[in-house]
Amino acid sequence: MIERTIDIPTKDGATTTFIVHPERGGPHPVIFFYMDAPAIREELRDMARRFATAGYYVLLPNLYYRAGVLELGPLSRDPNDPGRKRMMELMGALTIPMIMDDTRALLAFVDADPAARKGKMGAVGYCMSGQYAINAAAQFPQTFAAAASIYGVLLITDKADSPHLMAHMAKQAELYFACAEVDHWMPLEQIAPLREGLKGLNAEVEICPKVEHGFAFPQRPAYNKDAAERHWERLYALWRRNL
Repeated sequence: MIERTIDIPTKDGATTTFIVHPERGGPHPVIFFYMDAPAIREELRDMARRFATAGYYVLLPNLYYRAGVLELGPLSRDPNDPGRKRMMELMGALTIPMIMDDTRALLAFVDADPAARKGKMGAVGYCMSGQYAINAAAQFPQTFAAAASIYGVLLITDKADSPHLMAHMAKQAELYFACAEVDHWMPLEQIAPLREGLKGLNAEVEICPKVEHGFAFPQRPAYNKDAAERHWERLYALWRRNL
C-alpha cells in the first residue's frame, strides 16, 4: 500500500489529508471518506486502509483545519467533558457549503494525481458527515456515482441543502443510508420521513437493528462487529455496482 499525508490547498487554507491506495494495478477508483465528529485518528486511517485494500484510492481530509485542529484525542462519553464540548463546537462551526468548497479543492488535486482513476467516484460520510457525502453526490452529479451516509445526522432539516432534498439532484447516483436503531441523533421517527423524501430515487434506507450510533467504529463503545461487517459488505457492493 502507498500512504501519504499532505496539505491540500483550499480557499480557506489547507486541509491535511490522508491518502492511501494500492501499490499496483492503478490508477484506482476514488473514494472520498468524510470523517466523523471526533476528528482524524488512527481508527479512521485504518478504515481508509481497509477501503484501499479492496482496490480504491481513498482520501480522508481533515475537516477541522479552519480551526487549526487535526486530532482531538480520546473523548469521554460525559457530555460535560471539555473535549466533548470542543468537539461539538467544531462540528457546529461546519456548514455544507464549506465542505463542498473543500470537496472542490480535493477534486482538483485528484484530477492531477496519476494514481487516481478518472471517472466516477464514491463518497461516504459517518455521523456528522453523512450529509456531506450525500451533498457531494448532489452538487457534483457528474463526478460522484455513489454516496453513503452511515448513521448520518441532520439528514432532514429546514434548510435548502438538507440531504433529503438535495438527494434529488443526485439522479445519476446510487445512495445508501445506514441508520442505527438506537440513535438519539437520528431517531427512528425520522426514518419514515427520510424514506418518503427519497421516493423515486435510486436510494436505500436500511435500519441496522439493535445497534447504537457509532456501531461501525471498532474503538467506540457502540461497536458491533456483525453490524460493522454488514456495513462493509454494503459499501463494497455499492462501489462495485457504480465505480
